[in-house]
Amino acid sequence: MTRRGLRGALRASDGPLTDELTRTPGGFGLGQVPASRAPDAVTTMVCGFCSTGCALDVHLRDGEAVNLTPSAEYPVNRGSACPKGWEALAPLSAPDRATSPMVRQRGGSLQPVDWPEALALFTERFQAIQAAHGADSVAFLSTGQIPTEEMALLGAVAKFGMGMVHGDGNTRQCMATSVVAHKESFGFDAPPYTYADLEESDVIVLVGSNLCIAHPILWERIARNSHHPEIIVVDPRVTETAAAATQHYGARPKTDLTLLYGLAHLLIERGAIDRPFIAEHTSGYEAFADHVAAFGPDRVAAETGLTLDQLERFAATIAAGERVSFWWTMGVNQSHQGVRTAQAIIDLALLTGSIGRPGTGANSITGQCNAMGSRLFSNTTNLFGGRDFTNPAHRAEVAGVLGIGVERIPDRPSLAYDQIIEGIHRGTIHGLWIVATNSAHSWINQTEIRDLLGRLDFLVVQDLYTTTETAELADLVLPAAGWGEKDGTFINSERRIGRIRRVRRAPGHALTDFAIVKLIADAWGCGEPFRQWDSPEEVFRILARLSAGRPCDFSGIESYAQLDDGGLQWPYPAGSPTDGPAARGGPERRLFADGEFFTPDGRARFVVEEPVAERERPSPRYPLSLLTGRGSSAQWHTGTRTSKSAVLRALAPDVAYVEIAPADAGPLGIQASDEVLVESARGSVHARALVTATVPAGHVFVPMHDAATNRLTFPAFDPLSRQPSYKTGAVAVRLLHSWEH
Repeated sequence: MTRRGLRGALRASDGPLTDELTRTPGGFGLGQVPASRAPDAVTTMVCGFCSTGCALDVHLRDGEAVNLTPSAEYPVNRGSACPKGWEALAPLSAPDRATSPMVRQRGGSLQPVDWPEALALFTERFQAIQAAHGADSVAFLSTGQIPTEEMALLGAVAKFGMGMVHGDGNTRQCMATSVVAHKESFGFDAPPYTYADLEESDVIVLVGSNLCIAHPILWERIARNSHHPEIIVVDPRVTETAAAATQHYGARPKTDLTLLYGLAHLLIERGAIDRPFIAEHTSGYEAFADHVAAFGPDRVAAETGLTLDQLERFAATIAAGERVSFWWTMGVNQSHQGVRTAQAIIDLALLTGSIGRPGTGANSITGQCNAMGSRLFSNTTNLFGGRDFTNPAHRAEVAGVLGIGVERIPDRPSLAYDQIIEGIHRGTIHGLWIVATNSAHSWINQTEIRDLLGRLDFLVVQDLYTTTETAELADLVLPAAGWGEKDGTFINSERRIGRIRRVRRAPGHALTDFAIVKLIADAWGCGEPFRQWDSPEEVFRILARLSAGRPCDFSGIESYAQLDDGGLQWPYPAGSPTDGPAARGGPERRLFADGEFFTPDGRARFVVEEPVAERERPSPRYPLSLLTGRGSSAQWHTGTRTSKSAVLRALAPDVAYVEIAPADAGPLGIQASDEVLVESARGSVHARALVTATVPAGHVFVPMHDAATNRLTFPAFDPLSRQPSYKTGAVAVRLLHSWEH
């Protein structure tokens, strides 16, 4: 890579700050030269943690971010932020930031190199692997943590330029279940709601969602609901959300499908269904009704552990509601039968006509900040815009918009995340490029994946830090810029496209993921088809053209400037208002108000399947069922970023802990704060015991954030979505040390 080539690729990184290419002891690098001494100012951008998509006002001094406050006018959060949002800038100043490319030496240590050497090594090693083992022997793992424009460029370069077929994202871990459910039931991956529905419902049903902790701002939206809604929570634990609800149903883990079919049975039996809506706007009702007829109250009570009175009250509450909304998150998605469970929630909404109207809907709440952008435009398991790689017409459409030969586009889908990992085990995947995700921490059955990553011929990790569990296994680390150090867009849970902005310089020689991928394309020799992809905003325009005519059409957004006052929800096709209230985040864009869905016949589909028992169940050796989930609103996923903030560390637990019921703790001699060992057939975790009645007898709960938690989890996957089932497994707990001694 020449200095001129490097400089050209870096132009895409230019933002409110300019970068000057300078000669340094390590080679060509980025100096830190302010474009001008800009006056103090405030700019607004979307938070980079969860999918809620709150906006933050970033305060600038001399053109660089120094502080932030929640945006008072943004339609999502209206002046509020959770602890993570308040501390969003802190991770950028961490001392372990990756500041130059690092290469693994023969002795095992990582040593810095310059960008030309890193790019040459990337190209030589991956091309050699493909020459020896075929194009399919190299894969990439993307993320829901980077802007849509960056993940689109990555997916295009990898698949249309480098010849990779296989690439998936870490959204497989959080949202794949909902994607498949939406496609089969609605005809497209289309969450139908807007956050205003949380304030319009008179009945809110939350299944497998601890909204207070996972999405605090959405819980605040519920708190603003003036209709005094019934709030129903289905969760085996008495979570913070369950404790605040008006009704809590602690069904046994992974019996949700049985419960939902039982509710449908009762609603049909009562006649509390919307027959005109069913007749005019759905298909498959008769088969659905026949299926749920077998789920009478006695069977459902026996399988779920709920009483007959509880089942009757639950059904009666739904039947009495005029505006009923159903919501789910990871408790449904991360399941061995999550797709059918999500569809059973959708079935209830269709059954009662609770969709397309204010305060209604079958509504999946996304996990990561840009999981929706990843689902539509990462070019991993779906071709751009929710298209199908196997569809010749779809490939031709994309090739035409991009001005490339259709032969460049793979005609088969990628392996899913778990299948890529299995490919390492089988010897078919030899090289892996991991971008902005910490697989060695977050993937299920952690001990196995760390071993498999160590077997690769070449592992490249592109991330903010050198200290993640995955970066520590890498042969090559590429230093990337983070949120606040780049430009682009995120798409939140309610389909709202919002801006992020470059308000700080990345440290040292770190570059935006956009610039890194452009450099790799040039080094690989495939840069020419992507010359028009010369800035994030130009890529946004390309994606807008790719969206035209699709359900996710946002071709009416011609520039980033249209997103400045509240973002915009898709669909926003060409011809949509360019000024006035409709262009400033309103009116809310709720889907399916006309009863028309994206299926070939325009009807939503009822879908059913017999419940299947989970694969690993308690045994004499491992007598307890493991539950996992979020532990604190101050923690995010693997803690890669939230652990950099002293404030968030102070708000989060300082040691790993396990919640255990008094009925289980007593016979084991375990008291509060005792040191215990939680063991599964795959590994063990040292933890402090939290003896509490909030977890049911026979179960324990361990937060997902600790690095050791996924030593315990059992590698089961939904057969339709390939999403891991993180929420259950069989474990034993034994006392190591009592605080009284």
